[in-house]
Amino acid sequence: MLTFVTTNPGKVHEAEEYLGSVEQFDFDYTEVQAEELGAIAAHGAREAYREAGEPVIVDDSGLFVDVFDGFPGPYSSYVESHVGIERVWRLTEPEDDHGARFKTVIAYCDGEEFDAVSDESVRDGDPPVKIFEGVVPGTIVEPRGDGGFGYDPIFEHDGTTFAEMSTEAKNAISHRGRALAKLSEWLEESDRI
Repeated sequence: MLTFVTTNPGKVHEAEEYLGSVEQFDFDYTEVQAEELGAIAAHGAREAYREAGEPVIVDDSGLFVDVFDGFPGPYSSYVESHVGIERVWRLTEPEDDHGARFKTVIAYCDGEEFDAVSDESVRDGDPPVKIFEGVVPGTIVEPRGDGGFGYDPIFEHDGTTFAEMSTEAKNAISHRGRALAKLSEWLEESDRI
């Protein structure tokens, strides 16, 4: 069985759609500060694997705004809680470019070697981590919708904000879902679980 290190049962439910049976593991791993989501998730996966002693996945996500050179990216949660989504919209509004993307990386660690390690932060003695990325392109817009969470009201994909979508519709196109699909395919091909 695969263990998803998260406090969010909604993430576990989404993961089950792609991976079958998934166990939730509420473990407070150290969230390092880094410019890349992969490095953050990989560090968490290694730490969680050492704690759990079984295959784990850890995800990290962010909103990358083109006009801000990808900021807030890995700092999305901090910016949301300290600046707010309304201000992010207001900062973006006068700009010509409203392009953005949601990105999720999922880090998988089972203590075993891989054919090719996709995490460049491996140090001697670290268990290897495999990284899977999912991206959804969109546009930053004035807040709309009552659903979702975080930046969903200001992130529009194909004419609809994530906050205007049902959970099922959002999960069907989500950045996390795209990363989970890649992980699922790799797990099947590599016969890991």
